[in-house]
Amino acid sequence: MVEDIASELKAKVLQTHTSWVLVLEHVVYKIKKPVNFGFLDYSTLEKRLENCTREMELNRRLCPWVYLDVIPISFVDGKYLLEDPTNPVEYAVKMRRIPEERLLKNILGTVKEEEIKKLSRHIANFHLRAERRDEFGKLEVMKFNTEENFVQTEKYIGITIDAEDYQFIRDKVNGFYEKYSGLFEKRIREGRIRDGHGDIRLEHVAFLDEGICVFDCIEFNERFRCGDMLNDMCFLSMEMDFVGREDLSEVYEEEYVKMTKDEEYEIFLPFFKCYRAYVRGKVNSFLLDDPNYTDKEKAREIAKRLFQLSRKYAEKIP
Repeated sequence: MVEDIASELKAKVLQTHTSWVLVLEHVVYKIKKPVNFGFLDYSTLEKRLENCTREMELNRRLCPWVYLDVIPISFVDGKYLLEDPTNPVEYAVKMRRIPEERLLKNILGTVKEEEIKKLSRHIANFHLRAERRDEFGKLEVMKFNTEENFVQTEKYIGITIDAEDYQFIRDKVNGFYEKYSGLFEKRIREGRIRDGHGDIRLEHVAFLDEGICVFDCIEFNERFRCGDMLNDMCFLSMEMDFVGREDLSEVYEEEYVKMTKDEEYEIFLPFFKCYRAYVRGKVNSFLLDDPNYTDKEKAREIAKRLFQLSRKYAEKIP
């Protein structure tokens, strides 16, 4: 189906492990694959429609100009027709194409500090308006997330993470829970647990003529999207640190705390950045087991560097 549509539209096809993306000159069509990974379930047409709709609605909160519609794909007279409701066999999210030169990942050498401050304010305002989701702020939920990471990365000890680093990070994280367990409840009471984005990364931020766009949020799993505002925010500053732009990371973080007036900011920031770097190290380690992924040496090196960064943050956990 995808090949037929791409040929008809003369579209470039990109793939992730969950989607096909058809790229045209001005628009993009994102079609979800019929997969079920447990944490993500696109296995039926109904579920794919539901997730397409949720993706559009959630992403319009931070990027209203890019997410255009959810469109049906019909099979009529032996042909696949986009935006035709006659006989839907699939659905796609229709998006405006974002120029590569507008993505933050491609302008880190020239982006101004004031633009980073605007980005920080944009995200802070989003968090302050977002729906409260107190249940995702509980200590047990965060513990589940970090323990899941440690269990899933045990097999990579000696491959992408040193045994000593693994144990050090694990001990520091669990020690943090013991020392600051009461603060998790305080943050819930103060309304700091929100329905956020879940994946604020360099490649998901664009500076458009209409304004700043933060796109591609996690629609498929609330546990990955909802949580502490600071945890959501600092994914991006961790990535700026990772590429050597600690100066921009500092500007971004300072502006955010001005907006949100977070009393536990200095306590929680290294903890959450440690978590974010560890998650990225884990995901890159997973690529080593993917039979369809070819550049495994690059994935290994990136994972190693991310776990080393996680260790660096762990050393700063109070």
